[in-house]
Amino acid sequence: MLVTTTPNIEGKRIIKYIGLVNGEAIIGANFVKDFLAGIRDVVGGRSGSYEQGLREAKSIAIREMMEQAQRLGANAVIGVDIDLETIGNGSSMLMVSANGTAVCYE
Repeated sequence: MLVTTTPNIEGKRIIKYIGLVNGEAIIGANFVKDFLAGIRDVVGGRSGSYEQGLREAKSIAIREMMEQAQRLGANAVIGVDIDLETIGNGSSMLMVSANGTAVCYE
């Protein structure tokens, strides 16, 4: 399945707009990750554990969005937007959402 952030597919003709599709993933930040991230922030490094968590959450959200589009009969998702939002008490969790328009193209 083709997934793109653009509103069209260059060189292809969209023959049917099916509708909005989305996928979400929520990851929790545990104490160890918070502690290590805080230390890395102080010394100016990167937090590999958070980066890996974000990559996994993004992958899950996109995969869910693609699966929903496929169930609806689409062969592409256009106009994809990925958003990040902290949720929970003290912003203890991170939600990643992927949204786009399911289409059929030829």
